[in-house]
Amino acid sequence: MLRQELHRFGQMLVRRCKLEEKKTEPTPLRWLSTLDLVALGVDYTLGAGVYVLAGEVASKQAGPATVICFLVAALSCALAGLGYAEFAVRVPHSGSAYLYTYVTIGELWAFITGWNFILSYVAGTASVARAWTTAFDYLIGNQISKTLHERILLHVPQVLAEYPDFFAMGLVLLLTGALTLTARESVLFTKVITLVSLLILGFVIISGFFKGELHNWKLTEEDYVKAGLNDTLSLGPLGSGGFVPFGFEGILRGAATYFYAFIGFDNIVTRTKEVQNPQRSIPMGIVISLFICFLVYFGVTSALTLMVPYYQLQPGSPLPEAFLHIGWAPAYYVVAIGALCTLFTTILNDMFYARRVISMVAKDGLLFHVLTRTYTSRHIPIVATVVLGIMAAVIAFFFELIHLVDFVSIGTLFNHSLVAVCVLILRYQPERRNGGNESVVQEENGHGVERLTLQGLLFPGSSTPTPLSGRVVYICSSVLALLLTLLCLVLAWWPVLLSGDPVWISVVVVLLVLITGLTGVIWRQPQSSSPLPFKVPALPLLPLLSIFMNVYLMMQMTAATWAQFGVSMLIGFAIYFSYGIQHSQVANPT
Repeated sequence: MLRQELHRFGQMLVRRCKLEEKKTEPTPLRWLSTLDLVALGVDYTLGAGVYVLAGEVASKQAGPATVICFLVAALSCALAGLGYAEFAVRVPHSGSAYLYTYVTIGELWAFITGWNFILSYVAGTASVARAWTTAFDYLIGNQISKTLHERILLHVPQVLAEYPDFFAMGLVLLLTGALTLTARESVLFTKVITLVSLLILGFVIISGFFKGELHNWKLTEEDYVKAGLNDTLSLGPLGSGGFVPFGFEGILRGAATYFYAFIGFDNIVTRTKEVQNPQRSIPMGIVISLFICFLVYFGVTSALTLMVPYYQLQPGSPLPEAFLHIGWAPAYYVVAIGALCTLFTTILNDMFYARRVISMVAKDGLLFHVLTRTYTSRHIPIVATVVLGIMAAVIAFFFELIHLVDFVSIGTLFNHSLVAVCVLILRYQPERRNGGNESVVQEENGHGVERLTLQGLLFPGSSTPTPLSGRVVYICSSVLALLLTLLCLVLAWWPVLLSGDPVWISVVVVLLVLITGLTGVIWRQPQSSSPLPFKVPALPLLPLLSIFMNVYLMMQMTAATWAQFGVSMLIGFAIYFSYGIQHSQVANPT
């Protein structure tokens, strides 16, 4: 009896959503082109990462090597982007990673993905609101921070901000009120803001290469002493000089923080129903927008660290400050105002996306049904809008910007890893056509007649996926994800490995052998031959590389960030097991 109950409970956790069971909603007009998606992707992505975090990472974590941090973060996002692009053409439904995991690996993981996205974009809204008030405060001479420092201090280091941000909270609540009247973003407005932002950042790049000094990438201890910053042989928080003053560890930590700068490209797939040709436009929109953002980030951080020595960069508003440093005061105000406009639209974008995901998960029964309620003829989810606005306002009021950035990054890295696992699993599953355009995973009801043998494991008899080969890949992918996590955990202590400790080296070798063996098993299984406009190349290597990079960047996060992530997941599990598992639309179709 107990065994049957446990089996039933396990089946509930992995039940999958069939695309044909999704309720048909009012289909909006398909009017978005590839150019529209590129503009949306760039606007979603460019924001606090370049206008605020560049100074934080360069001055405290990576120095001039911040350009390498962007390269590492961009590579991780590009690998994830390939997975999103394949799913966009394979599953042409709005839903992002939440729907992909629901279709592929089951309900519990889908809820975790949706919950992470909701928290990431609510925290993202709060972080950009904090960034906006920081930039505005810097523009008016830090009057806000000075006043609050003198009168209100929270005194909870590593947990809460130094002072509560009333302006960020007010800004979020103001925009929440505006969102209750608006059903979707204005693409024309987005294009204008994106163009203005690109022009301003282009001006920063050009200025940096004209006014920058290559010597700022070769700073030595003598430069710090001449600047009056250090009169001892120990550089302390300034690093060791040169292009990589904080070493390899600083680059990895900076890349984990800078991952936040690329968050947003995946929003493109939530607009699938509005795209004229989603199978073609969405992959191109993702890839092109990521490439543009990388070029902009790389150019801006290069120019910034060439114009200003990294130790003089201000965390709050580094780009305007750079023009004061070189004596271009008028440019200071132009760049500062442009930053405020861009950050303002980024807040709106995060709130729009969070609202979509909340409504989607609630309609599937995994969150409280009240969140789906609309009170206007324009089908605006008022309750979801108000709830996310209140949550974001409270978070912006209490928490520090950099802590919010790390929290958003760790949740998104986790979700990108799940997307890579989904790509790996779904490509090797038996498929059938549904309506001519969709491929859905065959339900594996009952036991097949196939038997698993060692020879059949390495030399499958079928050239097309079977239920048995699909199960083999499912199990191997799950074990590989666990092994890669263990490998990243060990490699996070790389100084111990470099010391030549035989125990840790043996652990790494064993893990690598197991990973290589399981990768070979997956490689030998037959892949789906269904034609798609875009597929992730080099399976299973690229999805596994994506998982490895994402998890390794997660390992660079602080213990406080992991604690916040753990608490948020516990809250999510409490909601799912007390409500969602019983009200799931997959289990209770209406």
